[in-house]
Amino acid sequence: MLFRPVNNNYHDFVIDRDKDRCINCKVCVRQCSYEAHYWDENRQRVMHDNSKCVGCHRCEALCPTAALTIRKNPSEFRDNALWRPVFLKNIYKQADTGAVLLGAMGSPVDIPCYWDHLLLDASQVTNPSIDPLREPMELKTFLGSKPRSLEFATARDGSRRLKTKMPPQIELRYPIMFSAMSLGSINYNLHLAMARAAEETGICYNTGEGGLHKTLYRYGPNTIVQVASGRFGVHRDYINAGVGIEIKIGQGAKPGIGGHLPGEKITAMVAETRMIPLGSDAISPAPHHDIYSIEDLLQLIYALKETSEYRLPVSVKVAAVHNVAAIVSGIVRAGADIVAIDGVRGGTGAAPCMIRDNVGIPIELAIASVDQRLRDEGIRSQASIVAAGGIRCSADAVKAIALGADAVYIGTAALVAVGCTLCARCYTGKCPWGIATNDPKLAKRQNPDLAARKLANLIRAWGHEMEEMLGGMGLNSIESLRGNRDKLRAVGLSREEMDILGVKHAGN
Repeated sequence: MLFRPVNNNYHDFVIDRDKDRCINCKVCVRQCSYEAHYWDENRQRVMHDNSKCVGCHRCEALCPTAALTIRKNPSEFRDNALWRPVFLKNIYKQADTGAVLLGAMGSPVDIPCYWDHLLLDASQVTNPSIDPLREPMELKTFLGSKPRSLEFATARDGSRRLKTKMPPQIELRYPIMFSAMSLGSINYNLHLAMARAAEETGICYNTGEGGLHKTLYRYGPNTIVQVASGRFGVHRDYINAGVGIEIKIGQGAKPGIGGHLPGEKITAMVAETRMIPLGSDAISPAPHHDIYSIEDLLQLIYALKETSEYRLPVSVKVAAVHNVAAIVSGIVRAGADIVAIDGVRGGTGAAPCMIRDNVGIPIELAIASVDQRLRDEGIRSQASIVAAGGIRCSADAVKAIALGADAVYIGTAALVAVGCTLCARCYTGKCPWGIATNDPKLAKRQNPDLAARKLANLIRAWGHEMEEMLGGMGLNSIESLRGNRDKLRAVGLSREEMDILGVKHAGN
């Protein structure tokens, strides 16, 4: 007797095909990378398999006659507050496969989003607002260690010049950067698009742990190169290729574990860049095997500074976890010029669902506690703080800076800008939008020129909105907002949550 897995019956999406509109043109068949649509020779028409649909909506978007609608599967389990459908489906899948459940993008779990409980202040009469269209407004941000004080020298003609030698800085026209997404996890077209958009807007993009393709070295002034546990593509020229170096210790979607890029994604270009055999799995260990203490981290920080002849700031990226303030304090004392903190809602190409959805803390709490700890210890000026993990809009970025960040990383938002619909199947390598895939037929769906324009538009749009918000608060520079939590008010949060965030309740 043929056994049909229960899991096939409880798929997430249903494809509705209007038979009066469908002209059997096979566009959906060609566009669906998961083969949910197919041509039935016997019936001589296009059919579909609902169990294969991942809800990417590409077929719906490109159907020339608007014959398709993708909707949630109306079939429901019996109501049970404890045994919600997601747990039942997961058990069915694991009983069928015996495998670890993988997920991509950020966690879909209803983790509290503190951005939505924080409101910005606005100026009125005695402290009037500023019009950014007619008055100077400064969003430029410098990332790196800052001296405690500045010393100036006066020349004979009365002019003054800076006498203090400044540590190396990363200059950003906007306090936003494209987050680390490695070559291989996303394809070359997207790396090229991010590099071009970063150059055009005066910001930086992060290479991720997959190295830097040789054709992208020309974008070095807008590139942060990453050194992760696998050390893929790491060599002297790579270290010196960008304006900053980032040591990746952890990321928000999978704190405490390593990474795995399947061999199917290791094309000739990826293999050459990562310096690994063609078609082999790229496995990043959970720890760096030369870092088992803060002293070991200090040695790597200074090894990288030596390699770059102290021209480049060194960043350390960690996941937001329960004792993140103490961890960052140690990292700063170990010589890091920048610390990037990635919250629990951070995106990923692939992670075990149980890790992604249950490990770590929200970035809002992490940034506030880290900023306050460094201030209390008198070392806040020694390193810049970059917030990542769930930055959805310019208001989130402004609130992150008010909580204590110097700048933010955006990853998922950048992918959405070029067409991602968060179907969360990046790990399959079948991305229907041509983003998280190295399949040549799928990857060509991303035109790097068009993608670069969309990314640059996004950054400029956010920048305009940030200027308006700053002006509304009576501030004329982003620097005046950093750590200025008096410009925030909470709605619907507990006293303990407000104490950690360092904010007052609205109306107070």
